[in-house]
Amino acid sequence: MKKYIIRIGILGVVCLIVLVVVLMMSLGSIIKKGVETVGPQITRTEMKLDGAIISIFSGSGTLKGFHLGNPEGYKTPSAISAGEVSLGVQPGSVLSDKIHVTHIKVVNPEITFEGTLGKANNLSKILENVDAAAGGSTANTNAPAPAPAGKGASQKLQVDDFLVTGAKVNVSMTMLAGKAYTLTIPDIHFSALGTGPDGITAAELTKRVLNEVTALTLKAVEKNMGDISKTANEALSKEATNALDKATKSVGDLFKKK
Repeated sequence: MKKYIIRIGILGVVCLIVLVVVLMMSLGSIIKKGVETVGPQITRTEMKLDGAIISIFSGSGTLKGFHLGNPEGYKTPSAISAGEVSLGVQPGSVLSDKIHVTHIKVVNPEITFEGTLGKANNLSKILENVDAAAGGSTANTNAPAPAPAGKGASQKLQVDDFLVTGAKVNVSMTMLAGKAYTLTIPDIHFSALGTGPDGITAAELTKRVLNEVTALTLKAVEKNMGDISKTANEALSKEATNALDKATKSVGDLFKKK
């Protein structure tokens, strides 16, 4: 009888461990699915996540391989990417009306600026899409109205702390002729977002963050236009020199054959 009770106890512990593992995997899957489903509704671009691991006990976890794609017409692989994002969630709030996020920390993300200053660039275009999803008006009044965002975009959130640190901006402009140019922008920090009963929606949160990212990026590009132009001129000069060398070599080879 005693052995039987012990076996039942061991079986119960094993079942509990399996249940915890399943719940942990499910919580990560819920967040991954949410990012990949709701994100594109807000940005009108591809949004992917390689994976998410969240503890059902502490609510802390990690998002791996975040990728925000570019709008149609832009050639660079992504607008924003981050290898790892740490976050904390109050586990009990995941299935409630308002999800309570204790912190989000994005370290060393890579931002790509493709286009020109003003609104003719990838970040400004995505921000325009996000503004529409959050209930704002699009900058181009002649453009067709985008389809309304799904319910997930209006999910209530509370975010106690949001930090983007060590961001690097890769500048991609036609004038650079493929030459790489990299900038940095200051840290972005928000706190106590959506603390009221109405919270802050996923679309509104995205708008707040992307608005800051875009503003700081445009400011950094504008501030460094002198160096960017210099790099562009060097790239063009090098291309011209290489072209001249190839032409000279071709002529030389032609005379050698004769």
